[in-house]
Amino acid sequence: MNHKQKSLVLITVDCLRADHCGFNGYARPVTPFLDALAAESFVVPTAVIAGAPTYYSLPAILASRMPLALGRDVVGLVPGENTLATVLHGSGYETAAFSAANPYISPHFGYNEGFEVFRDFLEFEALSAHSLSEGPSDRRGALGKFNRLVKSAARAVGLGRLYDDLYFQYCLRIAAPSVDSVDALRRFPSAEVLVDRAIAWLPSTHPFFLWLHLMDPHSPYYPSVAAFREVTGHYLSANHARYLNEFWNRSDLKATQLQGKKDAVVELYDGAIRSMDVQVGRLVAHLRQSALWENCVFVLTADHGEEFLDHGRTYHAPLSLHEEMVRVPLMIRVPGSTKIVLPETPFSHLHLAPTLLEIVGVPTPQSFRGTSLWRQLQAGTAWNEPAITESVYGCTNLFRVQDRLGSRLLSVRDGRHKMVMRFESGTIEEVYDLETDPEEHKPLSTGATKGIRKGLLRAAHEYLEKTSRDREVGVRLEATLRDLRSELQSTSRSQGSLVNS
Repeated sequence: MNHKQKSLVLITVDCLRADHCGFNGYARPVTPFLDALAAESFVVPTAVIAGAPTYYSLPAILASRMPLALGRDVVGLVPGENTLATVLHGSGYETAAFSAANPYISPHFGYNEGFEVFRDFLEFEALSAHSLSEGPSDRRGALGKFNRLVKSAARAVGLGRLYDDLYFQYCLRIAAPSVDSVDALRRFPSAEVLVDRAIAWLPSTHPFFLWLHLMDPHSPYYPSVAAFREVTGHYLSANHARYLNEFWNRSDLKATQLQGKKDAVVELYDGAIRSMDVQVGRLVAHLRQSALWENCVFVLTADHGEEFLDHGRTYHAPLSLHEEMVRVPLMIRVPGSTKIVLPETPFSHLHLAPTLLEIVGVPTPQSFRGTSLWRQLQAGTAWNEPAITESVYGCTNLFRVQDRLGSRLLSVRDGRHKMVMRFESGTIEEVYDLETDPEEHKPLSTGATKGIRKGLLRAAHEYLEKTSRDREVGVRLEATLRDLRSELQSTSRSQGSLVNS
């Protein structure tokens, strides 16, 4: 093994929008460290995910495979599938992954393969205070019975909305125990926890591959108090942060009713991004102090974005493929390379793994569906292939198998135009001119886009035809067998619990 072989650090940040990063033009000071690092990095202005949310995004990042290429019922990574981790481990790299308790990043979905050290933190337990809008824990007894009677009466006389508001205020302001720290409210371990583990693991000499998946900007949004102050200039109250998160999570409110809290919630989100930025800076500082940075490729991107009522929605359910969801940051720092201005051509995540393998000098497996764009990045030249993004419409829980079998949601994006195709109620096509309408509020008329629509439809047709033709039956079978074994084990454990209870 050549000890001069470049190491690779890949950081994926859950829910990080491209337009909320300073190096992509965001005015609020949320990413000062990454902004400085951008001066010596390739910053891709139009990086596009292959699918959303996380479970439809990561197969392209790690295995250069589109999320539905093996069928809608196949999720995660497949046993025996080539990934960045398996390829680099096979080439003599030490490998480790630390994921901040995302339930879809686990051995159950194959993400541990190729990693000598894999820690998903799924045992992480936060206080139940983050879900207090569901009501006090004591729903029984006289108080619970009285509450149900009042609720029923309010609904009967048309005062359901008033009841919902009053009950929400009661739950958050009266019944909820007061908290002194946002640390007690977090649903996921912070970036600080993962960076601590990564620093403790880092080898001293051999080439290594380190993957961190950070959840700081994922809801509920609980930034550190210091980071929030640096971004907004004012103090963060843990109780108020909980109130805002619970209000934002109310399913009984329409977008117009949530609008009044949007700016305050976005402040929490931005503060969480700043929390992440601080910890990424700490990791890089350690790499520099350990003399590992000079031979280390550093990559930061996101699995998808986040919605803040941009089109009337919140969070990141697979219900739309607008830019706030599909455009993500992508920064690639390569030792010895000079920063160059890159074109606005969309860079699909499908091409990221082949590009990184060429950068570190490791051959790309034939199973990877993307193509290395390293030469184009170095030259600052455009590439012509459109970026395709796909998901299963409305699939918000992969653990319910029936949810995986819904209709496809697909978008095709070239340098200027994007077509979004929805199949759940017949094919619905919307075409946007992202140059004149970057926020995608005015789909172009059918007559005005005949030629553009034809080209995008052709790209979509060729993609669907190719993925159907090239589907690997053996790989798909392995995934099916894995799911069946997991289901059988789960059933056995449940039956054993009943016997022993």
